Amino acid sequence: MTELLDRAVETARALSPEMQDDIARMVLAYAGRDDAMIELSADETADLLDAQSEMARGDFATESEVEAVFSKYRL
Repeated sequence: MTELLDRAVETARALSPEMQDDIARMVLAYAGRDDAMIELSADETADLLDAQSEMARGDFATESEVEAVFSKYRL
């Protein structure tokens, strides 16, 4: 294991179990493991389906709406 990966794992040990599992899933997915799928909650699935419907309709934020959000959060 590289020193950087070792430091990352040590840092992750201090996080909540939920965050540790999220990190583990990302690492496994990055490494090509198919069993690392992230399971969505019912609310997350509904939000995703809504977003896909909006995309299919071409319902996107305008440039001014995006700029307003960036300005609000100073991004």
